Amino acid sequence: MTHSTQPTILVTGATGSVGSALAVQLAQSNIPFRALIRTLDKAGNLKQLNGIELVIGDFNDNQSITNALKGIEQVFLLSNSSEEAESLQCNFVEAAAKSNVKHIIKLSQFAADVNSPVRFLRYHAAVEQKIKEKGLQYTFLRPNLFMQGLLGFAVPIKYQQQFFATAGDAKISLVDIRDIAAVALEALIAKDKENKIYNITGPEAISHEEIAKLLSVVLGKEIKYINVSDEEMQKALLQVGFPNWQAAGLIEDYAHYARGEAAMVSHVVKEVTGKAPRRFVDFVKEYKSAFE
Repeated sequence: MTHSTQPTILVTGATGSVGSALAVQLAQSNIPFRALIRTLDKAGNLKQLNGIELVIGDFNDNQSITNALKGIEQVFLLSNSSEEAESLQCNFVEAAAKSNVKHIIKLSQFAADVNSPVRFLRYHAAVEQKIKEKGLQYTFLRPNLFMQGLLGFAVPIKYQQQFFATAGDAKISLVDIRDIAAVALEALIAKDKENKIYNITGPEAISHEEIAKLLSVVLGKEIKYINVSDEEMQKALLQVGFPNWQAAGLIEDYAHYARGEAAMVSHVVKEVTGKAPRRFVDFVKEYKSAFE
């Protein structure tokens, strides 16, 4: 494919973890695409990617969204975490329905449900509903906890040989973001992925205690998992600068994990991409330097 081919795919959230992984995989597959970014200085390595067309826009600015959607038939929908994420994504869906968009691949979350006690799971379900209401073809990607999320614990792991959470001894089928991006890529290029919901997990469900053991083995030093109360966790999150709504949402997320509601292992990654999903131990080996 040449660069002159008009892209029919728009990737939103292209500077985020999953969005940037998808952008890399599209470029490697020689598929031209447009990436929505808020400012050029946020583009970073995206600028170097093969077949990318950068477009400046913001979910708060309807005109910029309309411009970004010109000529687009498929959208990978992802926005940064904010208190307004649900309304911003729903507005985006409205704009997409008015333009030429046929298919939205939405990055949702494992166990998304409008009646969930977890606000993030309610918001994702509400956006999913909006996409269906608008009569657009959809693929809902519902990944479990990201392995890369553990990088948020890198500092205490590195300097205190321990990390803290409220997950108890519940098992969670963590998934690598590159495997999520690989499923998204297939949803964009294969013609039989419309109107599907994919629960995306890693190949095994492991507890935070087991995460600590695997870290210990790979790093060659003992790493401990300390289970803390919701109050302690919330206080710690607020101290490192999380806004109230996000800290409260993460506590709800972890309560969902602690209840054992994220232990299911699916075979979606293998079924959709043909490749086995990455194991947690492989993730730790690859990202070892972040924890040392």
